[in-house]
Amino acid sequence: MVVLDQIRRADGVSRVELAASTGLALQTISNIVSRLLDQRLVVEGERRIEGRGKPRTMLHLDPQGAYALGVHVDPVVVTAVLVDLDGGVVERQSIETPVGPDAVVEAVADAVSVMLEAATVERDAVLGLGVAAPGPIDLASGRVIHPPLLEGWLDVPLRDALAAATGFDVILEKDVSAAMTAELWRGNRMLTGTSLFFYTGFGVAAAIAHDGELFAGTSRNAGEIGHLIVDSDGPLCWCGQRGCIGASAAPATIVGEAVVRGSLDPRTPQRTPRELDAALTAVCVSAAGGDEVASDVLRTAARRVARGITVVADLVDAGVVVLGGPSWERLAPTFVPVVRAELAEHATLREMHAVEVLGSAVGESVGAVGAASRVLDDAFTPRPSGLVGGPRRR
Repeated sequence: MVVLDQIRRADGVSRVELAASTGLALQTISNIVSRLLDQRLVVEGERRIEGRGKPRTMLHLDPQGAYALGVHVDPVVVTAVLVDLDGGVVERQSIETPVGPDAVVEAVADAVSVMLEAATVERDAVLGLGVAAPGPIDLASGRVIHPPLLEGWLDVPLRDALAAATGFDVILEKDVSAAMTAELWRGNRMLTGTSLFFYTGFGVAAAIAHDGELFAGTSRNAGEIGHLIVDSDGPLCWCGQRGCIGASAAPATIVGEAVVRGSLDPRTPQRTPRELDAALTAVCVSAAGGDEVASDVLRTAARRVARGITVVADLVDAGVVVLGGPSWERLAPTFVPVVRAELAEHATLREMHAVEVLGSAVGESVGAVGAASRVLDDAFTPRPSGLVGGPRRR
């Protein structure tokens, strides 16, 4: 596992470099690499000349060596992906979220079958199925407790239901934690220091990683920042307080303020999550088209969110903040400059170091890709018993 993980993290690495980074003897490394080559998890690539001596053969993951499935359950859309060993998306399915957990499970099972057939991937090449859902979740029992805006969802045994419907072992993960896992899996920009992922959708949440390791918390529900107060005169939250970051960034708040201020037609449908999502898109489109009222509504939301991000970034001494989620690409043009300015001007630790603000490298499907990456991450977790083998076949 350790050797395979080192190969995954490197952009090409030689046997000699693996011996140096792991502390294992070169002969041991050669034996492990031979097994990985036989299992078709690793391939030999280019030869590099470094100093004196013969050229070194670089080792890379074989993307087609194994696969993982991922699903993100959102109030508007259920996204399913099939990813390869490198975390790249091979197939993707998006389904308007059905009403009720039974209908969602059935839709996911259908999507899995369609993706495997389209990609001509055999079931035994798939390491497992990851599912990202709004928190809180009960990891031990695999249950989704009470996700917001999902009608008919209360204490749902989603992990076992999906396992029975698909035939795969299932890992359940909180959506923001899955998103952070996707970012960690796909690149090196968050593998050193402390990083923060800020998730924007129908709710907001944060995930923290240090030196490439996710901080998940006691019950894997870390990151519930929805009731962090960012504006004492802000919108009323269901908890009874004003200016909670969750309420401040909610699509319902942004849409409602756009209606009150005359930027959006009061007759705009807002009853369902899908209608709210469409109304949020309309506000963003208006702002991009030069509507100053719509732009100001978005800037107000962005300033509130930026204050919360600054507080959390200071709390964990983050060097990188990555923003993403289902709403992010629409909000990014307004939010990115505001968040960067807030951190540069008001972060307590700004004199010690700058905080880099980035958009997700994965895109709007970060939750689903993260769920699949969670399966890959589980397979690659270094364990003493895994030093001479490949990833655990789930």
